[in-house]
Amino acid sequence: MSAETLRAKIREIPDFPKPGILFYDITTLLKDREAYKESIDLMLEPYRGEQVDLVVGMESRGFIFSAPMAYELGTGLVPVRKLGKLPAETLTVEYALEYGSNTLEIHRDAIAPGQRVLIVDDLLATGGTVRGTIELVERLKGVVVGLAFLVELDFLKGRDRLEGRKVTSVVRY
Repeated sequence: MSAETLRAKIREIPDFPKPGILFYDITTLLKDREAYKESIDLMLEPYRGEQVDLVVGMESRGFIFSAPMAYELGTGLVPVRKLGKLPAETLTVEYALEYGSNTLEIHRDAIAPGQRVLIVDDLLATGGTVRGTIELVERLKGVVVGLAFLVELDFLKGRDRLEGRKVTSVVRY
């Protein structure tokens, strides 16, 4: 299955969550077992030869991909959550969205210094969410080995905000 075949399985919804936003709904891809499996395989492909100690999944749709990727890589999984969702001591960072702002947090003991981390999310848009996640990982002295996304919105130029990083995506708009 190609990236174009996967792209055709993503539903586009205009004016969600607010007017002027075109939302790329991956639930139509996720319910297709072959497309879901292929999307994970394609997201993993560039990292199979890398040393990865942990996969960091970003709330919330990033969890859909990060968990099976961590399983396939034989690594641990670290969730990065929205404010107030983690029970132990956390680090926090505020970040900008394409339509607002939010706060992310990670447990202070989630990553040991020097651990090699693959950050995973469903979508790269402006890059604000992933930049916040990178900051959290690096504050814990983790080493970011890559940033893996299912979908990338080229026109929002999020990749430009991630210069010097290994950024991979399967489907690009």
